[in-house]
Amino acid sequence: MAQCLQSVQEFIQDSFVPMVAVLCSEDAEQVTRKNNLNFSELVRPFCRLTSEGHMRDPNNQIQVIKNLKIHVSNIVTQPPHPAAIRKMLSEVVSVSQPAEGLVANVITAGDYDLNISDRSVKASVPWYNSWKETLTQLNTSKSFTATTPWFETYRETFFQSMPASDHEFLNHYLACMLVVSSNEPQPVEQFLKLSQEQHRIQHSSDYTYPKWFTPNTLKYYVLLHDISEVEEQRADTVYEEMKQRYGTQGCYLLKINSRTSAISTDEQIPDPWSQYLQKSNLQNQELYEDGTSVVIGSTNTENNVSEPEVDGIDPSVKADGVPNNFKTHPLQLDHPSDPGGLDALDTLRNAVQITDGKKPSTVTTHGACLTLNDHDRIRQFIQEFTFRGLLPHIEKSIRQLNDQLVSRKGLSRSLFSATKKWFSGGKVPEKSIAELKNTAGLLYPPEAPELQIRKLADLCFLVQHYDLAYNCYHTAKKDFLNDQAMLYAAGALEMAAVSAFLQPGAPRPYPAHYMDTAIQTYRDVCKNMVLAERCALLSAEILKSQVKCSEAATLLIRMTSEDSDLRSALLLEQAAHCFINMRSPMVRKFAFHMILAGHRFSKAGQKRHALRCYCQAMQVYKGKGWSLAEDHINFTIGRQSFTLKQLDNAVSAFRHILINDSKQTASQQGAFLREYLYVYKNVSQLSPDDPLPQLPLPCIQSSATRVFFGHDRRLAEGQKQAATHVSLDQEFDSELSQQWKELEEQVVAVVNRGAIPVNFQPTQYCLNSQTDNFRFPLAVVEEPIIVEVVFRNPLKVPLLLTDLSLLWKFQSKDFGQLQNREEPKSNEKDAHGKATFNNEFISTDVILEFSMGSEETKVARLKLLPHQTGELHILGVVYNLETVPSVNVVDGTDPSSGLQGDGNLVSNGMSVRGRQDLEIQGPRLNNTKEEKTSVKHGPDRRLDPIITPPMPLLEVFFINFPTGLLCGEIRKAHVEFVNVSKVPLAGLKVASKHPEFFTFGSNTAALTPQSPTASENCSAYKTIVTDSTSACTALTSLVSPVDFGMGSGNSSLGVIDIPLPDSVLLPGASIQLPLWLRGPDKEGVHEINFLFYYESANKVSKLSHRVLRHTAVICTSRSLSVRATVCRSNTFQDEEDGRNGNMLVFVDVENINTNEGGVQEFHIVQVSSSSKQWRFQKCINPSEDKDAKLTSRERGKLCFKATTCKYQEATSGALGKYTFADIILGNEQIISATTPCADFFFRSCQSSETKKTLSNGYTSFVPARWPTDDVGKIVRKCSEVDLNIIVLWKAYVVEDNKQLILEGQLHVALQTIGKEACSLSQKQEAQEMVLLKLIRPEQPPVPARPSVEQLSHLIKTSLHYPESYDHPFLHKSLCVVPVTLMLSNCSQAGVDVIIDLRHKAISPETLEVHGSFTWLGQTQFKLQLKAQEIHKLQLKACFIHAGVYNLGTPRVFAKLTDQGSMCETSQQNSMPALIIINNI
Repeated sequence: MAQCLQSVQEFIQDSFVPMVAVLCSEDAEQVTRKNNLNFSELVRPFCRLTSEGHMRDPNNQIQVIKNLKIHVSNIVTQPPHPAAIRKMLSEVVSVSQPAEGLVANVITAGDYDLNISDRSVKASVPWYNSWKETLTQLNTSKSFTATTPWFETYRETFFQSMPASDHEFLNHYLACMLVVSSNEPQPVEQFLKLSQEQHRIQHSSDYTYPKWFTPNTLKYYVLLHDISEVEEQRADTVYEEMKQRYGTQGCYLLKINSRTSAISTDEQIPDPWSQYLQKSNLQNQELYEDGTSVVIGSTNTENNVSEPEVDGIDPSVKADGVPNNFKTHPLQLDHPSDPGGLDALDTLRNAVQITDGKKPSTVTTHGACLTLNDHDRIRQFIQEFTFRGLLPHIEKSIRQLNDQLVSRKGLSRSLFSATKKWFSGGKVPEKSIAELKNTAGLLYPPEAPELQIRKLADLCFLVQHYDLAYNCYHTAKKDFLNDQAMLYAAGALEMAAVSAFLQPGAPRPYPAHYMDTAIQTYRDVCKNMVLAERCALLSAEILKSQVKCSEAATLLIRMTSEDSDLRSALLLEQAAHCFINMRSPMVRKFAFHMILAGHRFSKAGQKRHALRCYCQAMQVYKGKGWSLAEDHINFTIGRQSFTLKQLDNAVSAFRHILINDSKQTASQQGAFLREYLYVYKNVSQLSPDDPLPQLPLPCIQSSATRVFFGHDRRLAEGQKQAATHVSLDQEFDSELSQQWKELEEQVVAVVNRGAIPVNFQPTQYCLNSQTDNFRFPLAVVEEPIIVEVVFRNPLKVPLLLTDLSLLWKFQSKDFGQLQNREEPKSNEKDAHGKATFNNEFISTDVILEFSMGSEETKVARLKLLPHQTGELHILGVVYNLETVPSVNVVDGTDPSSGLQGDGNLVSNGMSVRGRQDLEIQGPRLNNTKEEKTSVKHGPDRRLDPIITPPMPLLEVFFINFPTGLLCGEIRKAHVEFVNVSKVPLAGLKVASKHPEFFTFGSNTAALTPQSPTASENCSAYKTIVTDSTSACTALTSLVSPVDFGMGSGNSSLGVIDIPLPDSVLLPGASIQLPLWLRGPDKEGVHEINFLFYYESANKVSKLSHRVLRHTAVICTSRSLSVRATVCRSNTFQDEEDGRNGNMLVFVDVENINTNEGGVQEFHIVQVSSSSKQWRFQKCINPSEDKDAKLTSRERGKLCFKATTCKYQEATSGALGKYTFADIILGNEQIISATTPCADFFFRSCQSSETKKTLSNGYTSFVPARWPTDDVGKIVRKCSEVDLNIIVLWKAYVVEDNKQLILEGQLHVALQTIGKEACSLSQKQEAQEMVLLKLIRPEQPPVPARPSVEQLSHLIKTSLHYPESYDHPFLHKSLCVVPVTLMLSNCSQAGVDVIIDLRHKAISPETLEVHGSFTWLGQTQFKLQLKAQEIHKLQLKACFIHAGVYNLGTPRVFAKLTDQGSMCETSQQNSMPALIIINNI
């Protein structure tokens, strides 16, 4: 049970007090009426004695009486009506409510924190370390348990309103005060009349009520003197006469009204009557039916205070106690006793509004004519009456009863001393209630010894003589049980148990079984629930004081029944408090019984208490996954709150039902929704001008909100394909977003001469939870802003949103002015309406209808169009929430669902208007130590764009853009650029990670084909028809990479300027430009990203540039595989200037296409070379068929002779230029030095060419003195070749029964002599080099020592001799042939050379093929060759036989001149030099 303000001893003592009647004369009533009081009310606050009383028991022992209280009341001759008692109890409970504004009482029990009442409590047991100490405090201190004043008030009123009964004497009058005013003419005669009246009421058979304790009732004569009106001398004279007649102990002179009410009330006199009068007024007005009750000695002049009013009590509610035969579950959401549905809510709301006007407007003042001295006189009067009159009378009555009982029983003189003898014998076994007959109607005569014992016991109990009282009760109990007088026996058992508990020193344990037997007898045998309830209240309080909370809860729950909802509610609530105050708090039982209590409170009409119980129980069920219980509680809280006009609480409760993941059926959810909308609508009608409140449905996933800045792009038409750009239909890819960011940084760096500005902000057209939203996004005036909001319907019923739009706040600002502050504008006020919002600042689009199915997640795209520059803040969404009308009725639908009997909605689809804010939490900060150790979130500004001045807006369309290509295939398309804004566009560029995929042509118009048809066969190349004389002979041309956008200082790999006429695209203008494409060398699906960059011709400070994105998807198929090798030529005959420079290039072409794409065969139509140092000279294939055809899986080999570029081609004007040499294998020459052939060549090898240029510059033909640190570089250069091969082909394809001719080119870069290069790996190498430019360059590695293979290419050798030599061996045995050995220094530094002629081939296999010969003369030479020097050495070979000889036996060793520590390295042997010696 909850903690009470009184201890259990105080509670029991105050429940059973001596009863004193009052009879007043008319004049006496007039005297007290000046204070708006009658006499009993006047003395009531002073009826508790402040000093101890004493009396002697039958054994002449002094008995101390402490804190005695008496009850003084007017005589009423009719018992109170039971229905009126119930109504009065209901009223006192209604009036007593928890005080508002106090600090909530928090009880922590396990994982629960419970707000109970007005104090702070911690009872976290047994999970708290010092739980024993906490328990001790919880159970012993008044400060640690919640109080329930309404229960205490109910209990006090219940005991006071109990009618007197014949089976007990506790409520019988012990004395009667006869009050006469001193102003009466004959006061003594008036006393005589009152005395006779009292005697007639007590002893006449006309009156059965009230009950009197003893036949000789104590009469106490009180002379009431009004000091303000009557002379004191007269009062003293009358009082003297009274003392002579009645004795000094039987009368009293009470002087009151020391001041008149006209005197100013500056002095604050306390009013001790208020706390008693409310209960008294209720009792006097309600207990007795009109015309059936008679108040003796009173002319019904009590203060008539109007009935207390409680909000929410329906006047039509039946009086508590009327049986309710309900067949539904007690926890059903709506029961028949509750008004159900929307009509009922209307009725209750109207009732609340009506009752609000009934509250009294005036306050009555009590005791206005009394001073503090008068208060003391009244207090002294009560004390004198008790000590001099009442207690001596009780003492005398106890002695008389004791003597009578002793004499009748023939026992010893003192009953007190004989009790041991009575109870020491054998104990009579008590019979069970089931065995006893129903003898509750048995009545004893007043003189019966059993009743005399009970009377003696009650007298002893009233004066706190509990030992003697217990003995008497015990004796009477046995006598009653023997006679089977069950009502008397139950009363004796009840009071025996209470007496045993109250005995000082606790000589015996509390006999709880006495109470259980008494309760069962009252309830089941006697059918008297009032007495059973009294017994249960006493026992529960005693058990609680003994910390037997479980037993107390069981007892209270057992007392609940259907005959009284109010009693059941109060007892269930107290049982719940027992569960929470146990040693191990049973929190869920507490909550469950609070629900039951709230349900019974609701049935009893106690709406406020019902609401309080449900709210307390909600604390336990909330957030624990008990969704159905939460729904029930929230629904009931909403209903009760609405009834009590707590509309905000009602809306909040219904809101919780809707926002949680409900497990209710669809029909029940629909009922919840309609209830909520109805309540919400009533709230909005009360305050139509207030801001729109928050709606709970549908749920908004704020973090998933996306914001898109962009206009509605035109769709593709015919062969036109629009740029993909960015749209809300695309999924966000963080890797792809990073690539776009890098491309934008790349082009911005080029525009700003290699540096990215500090205030650079990457363009983000679509913002979401994964983008960087730290900065304010930039939008452009007159361009729409689309906000994509994700709605989720958690219910199983459909929802309809109408007039859905965005809420915003806008701060107009001109960024060109420094001081610009205007009042912010908002559409929140306009949002109450339902029209489209168009104003001078922002145009807001409205979605008229937005339907959502059950449990559906749906996206709404809402648009804003800014008309001025400034700062925009998107606040949320506003809409009408409606229910979808339905005519189907589900069986068992709740009455609260708002459905009428015919199945139609009360209102055909209810609608309310509200809003939901878009609140997005930014990312968690994790940079500093403070941020890591706490939870802090950064800003998310995606909903706060800055509106900037107008900017150009570009649209790009691709015409005849292919989706499939062969590897290396060249295709020509067109791109259309359109400026759809009102601002001129400039600085158009395109950036891509794959610049080798496309080209817009060279910077020089002469190198770019003009018309789409460059020749009669619609080739993408620039071609010239050739004659047969030019076959197999190279046609050369000289071009600079700068003409194709390569090699310039301001250009960057991947950033290309797009040529515009006058470099500006005017508003509304469009232009078409040719675009050449080349299929990637690697087969598969490729995504090529284009980033178009452009600026405004009118510079804008906020937005420097804009970008347009396009992703092209190309599927490539295999075509040709080209492999090439290069080797030195051994001939020197073509060298004119003394330099060596002939090479042989072998090109191996294989058709690796397996008829993919309908390809039938490939034709190799031309092979071109491109280099700064080398060029093709001619084709030396022996085949006469110059057109090389390759079908699937066929391979062909071509051989070309390459020579160094001539000096006239390497003049100062030609430095850095490339020489293109075309070897024509077909009927026409493709000019490889023009677009697109040269473009794709330069793009494919730009990175490697740039690297080579940085390493050796333009010193290819300038001899220099090389330092020793560059040895490796010198040596490697001897074997390096910088020769690029372009293989141009045509493919014949059959598609749709038509033959098409495709064309393309493949690139092979030859770097080293003797090392094979392939066209397929060229693409991969280029990719790697491009990627290396985007990361930080690493430190260059330390040059390694040149390898033996590299050192073997320093010297090139060649033998010059006659192929055949005739010699007459018969005449001359020795044949001497002159041989010239030519040595060429291939390096750029001096070389020391050693020639050794002593080497002989001794291999047997060699001897079988070639004969043996010898060299004559000097056989070892040591020479020093300068850079690029050619030296001739004359040798003589001697033969002795005719035959075939190999002259290639000399060994050549070489080392660099400056490297003294380096050993000579053997140079590569030349090819076999065979000579034929003929004998003639």
